Amino acid sequence: MAVILADRNRSCEEPATRKIVERAPEMSKRDVNKRKNGLTYAEAGVDIDAGNLMVEKIKPLVRATRRPGADGEIGGFGGLFDLKAAGFTDPVLVAANDGVGTKLKIAIDAGKHDTIGIDLVAMCVNDIVVQGAEPLFFLDYFATGKLDPDQGAAIVGGIAEGCRKAGCALIGGETAEMPGMYHGNDYDLAGFAVGAAERGQLLPTDDIVEGDVLLGLASSGLHSNGFSLVRRIVAVSGLAWGDPAPFNDEATLAEALLEPTRIYVKSILKAIRNTHGIKALAHITGGGFPENIPRVLPKDFSAELDLEAIDVPPVFSWLAKTGGVAPEEMMRTFNCGIGMILAVASGQAAQVAAVLQEAGETVTPIGRIVPRRDAGVIYRGSIGL
Repeated sequence: MAVILADRNRSCEEPATRKIVERAPEMSKRDVNKRKNGLTYAEAGVDIDAGNLMVEKIKPLVRATRRPGADGEIGGFGGLFDLKAAGFTDPVLVAANDGVGTKLKIAIDAGKHDTIGIDLVAMCVNDIVVQGAEPLFFLDYFATGKLDPDQGAAIVGGIAEGCRKAGCALIGGETAEMPGMYHGNDYDLAGFAVGAAERGQLLPTDDIVEGDVLLGLASSGLHSNGFSLVRRIVAVSGLAWGDPAPFNDEATLAEALLEPTRIYVKSILKAIRNTHGIKALAHITGGGFPENIPRVLPKDFSAELDLEAIDVPPVFSWLAKTGGVAPEEMMRTFNCGIGMILAVASGQAAQVAAVLQEAGETVTPIGRIVPRRDAGVIYRGSIGL
């Protein structure tokens, strides 16, 4: 049983790994007519040989993500994954794709590209693990107007690091150089992940009941949502990316805001496999608590959150105060310190929390399941912004 997917070295428009030369000169028809050999691809803005250099730089990074089921080299027309070799007997595939939004602009403006790939992987694999599935492989799409092989290798290095943290293989991807489509050093990223779970083991389950406990897992920071508002607040503050972060004495503003999204895969899979009672998980991304938690609850139930139980990191308080952002807007835009929420049977909550803590997570009971009210999420107390 194998899955075949497109790989990094081919594109529907341009070969997948190329570099744009420093300048793509404009030539008149007269100039072209004077040339013996006509125009070249490099003069149009694309240097295939330099692009191939990037592939050589990233090959060892990709090899480091190998896992059972994925043993091939990049460079073919498709990436292979063997589900039987990965230990599955009757699997259901789970797929997710995502990007990192305008967090990219901070990475570009600050010239820091080595962690944004971790964010890309995290946004996809965290969406897979909430279904109770194990992420198996990942593909990326990296598009730019002018490819710097070293910068590209740094980005893919972050993607490979994210894959290692998630236990999935980077089996392919696409690097597209498109002169005129992107300005200056701008680029964009998209990620695609596929995982699997044995049939009958998917989440959420259908036995969520009143009194089930909500456990919150601490985030590493902003993760990858709300950055258009973040950038607006930074502009209002008058701070530069290289200035010390007002909420972190050990980092510049850019470094603190670019803290990579936490990848919860291994700890959650450990809890799923070694405990009973996990009924649902919600990845707290865009839309915050009120948009994401109801997605995994039956229509007859709401989530009641104890806001005073949440330990809000300083970055969120700084954003709220500097931007004058209301608490309700903060909780609808950001994770406010909780990146993942589990609904767990009340009698199993302590055991689940202990396994997650042993795996390195900071776990806080933050609420419970209640009969449906006017909203999918009900707040008790006030959040400490």
